[in-house]
Amino acid sequence: MATTVNKQRIVNQVLAAPGLNGEMPAEALPVLEQFVFALCRENATAEQAQQAYANLRTRFFDWNEIRVSTVKELEEALAGLSDAESRAQRILSLLQELFEEKFAFELEGIQKKGVKQAGKSLMKYGAANDYVGAWVTQRTLGGHALPVDTPTMRCAKRLGLLDVTTDDPEVARTSLEHIVPKAKGTQFTDSISLLAEEFCWESEPNCQKCPLQGECQVGQELVAEAMAGARATRVKPR
Repeated sequence: MATTVNKQRIVNQVLAAPGLNGEMPAEALPVLEQFVFALCRENATAEQAQQAYANLRTRFFDWNEIRVSTVKELEEALAGLSDAESRAQRILSLLQELFEEKFAFELEGIQKKGVKQAGKSLMKYGAANDYVGAWVTQRTLGGHALPVDTPTMRCAKRLGLLDVTTDDPEVARTSLEHIVPKAKGTQFTDSISLLAEEFCWESEPNCQKCPLQGECQVGQELVAEAMAGARATRVKPR
């Protein structure tokens, strides 16, 4: 397990790695809209989430039309995302809760409570989880939070930023927040997401081309195994 100093050095390598800072800055969204976007973004690429969110906003007249739509209709709008049915159900759940609570579709009032209390207020909704709360806190509320989904967890473990036994997203988030500066939080989130998308796949990761191979024990081992296998199968000249 890397020391704190080594972890911070690895974080800097992630932030500086070529090809891992190419995401366009996300559109500044109000709290509700950012909440829904986070439901699309978890375990998805930025492009997939942006397309799904755009579908929701263009195929339906307003949030109330989405609220009274069927899960199947929302699934079609969220095509391209994993677990589209579950995401659709969570979006409907959130909008229904807001309708019953406020008879309106907005969450701007929570920003007046301060970052910490606003985050707690977000988590009372059934559609929320640690990723959603951290994403909205980072992107709209201005707090220091690092949303951790499955790809982020995978990359952080392989790089030694998290212990391999860590499975709780909240524990992982807290650990990463100690080594990633607040000013770099959004960039780190985007960069490690791109790392997962382009190189650090769940199976057969593209370690040989990964810009973080030199910092990744897993990558070094996999590349060494591949090279050893290639040597073993190489036909010797007569």
